[in-house]
Amino acid sequence: MTSQYQLIMRSGPTPGAAFNLEGDQLTIGRDSTNEIVINDAEISRRHARLTFQGGKYVLEDLGSTNGTFVNGQRLAGPRVLKSGEVVSFGEQIVLVFEMITFNPDATMVSPRATVVPSVQRPIAPPPPPPVEYAGSVPASPAPVASTPVPVRTTNPLPIIIAVAVLLFLCTCGIFFWWVDATYRWCQFFPFISGC
Repeated sequence: MTSQYQLIMRSGPTPGAAFNLEGDQLTIGRDSTNEIVINDAEISRRHARLTFQGGKYVLEDLGSTNGTFVNGQRLAGPRVLKSGEVVSFGEQIVLVFEMITFNPDATMVSPRATVVPSVQRPIAPPPPPPVEYAGSVPASPAPVASTPVPVRTTNPLPIIIAVAVLLFLCTCGIFFWWVDATYRWCQFFPFISGC
């Protein structure tokens, strides 16, 4: 019987994705040059490193911005991983470290039974509304609650100005009609020629 290890993403950009750990040294990060690429803003370009030593994987943080955690504890130095431990990168990326044991004579590979701490998954968005097809009979519309129509208020200042201008023009017109009708041009306007 031989053993193989993997990281399974519980929350992050690809929940359920399994990363098989093969090799003596694996880097984890956002950059495409890493052996394990996790494309998320919480992951640094070169976030952490897994090193295979003495039949076990050792995890260490590579000075990442958001940190590397094992079972909720931030790594301060290298740490040997045990099957079932929860590895987090930042706050949102959660993976579980698992050991897979397999028998070369068996026909299927089965993961070793481990107790995985429950991780709260994000709530799925509600399903989209049903699509109406051509020729389908539309459902009756839902009753719309009547909302009061907002009352429009008018600014009285322009109306007051318009009425004042109209009164001024009417007063001027009546005055000039009276001056002309009573022949008082010279009395009110002595600068007019011919007075």
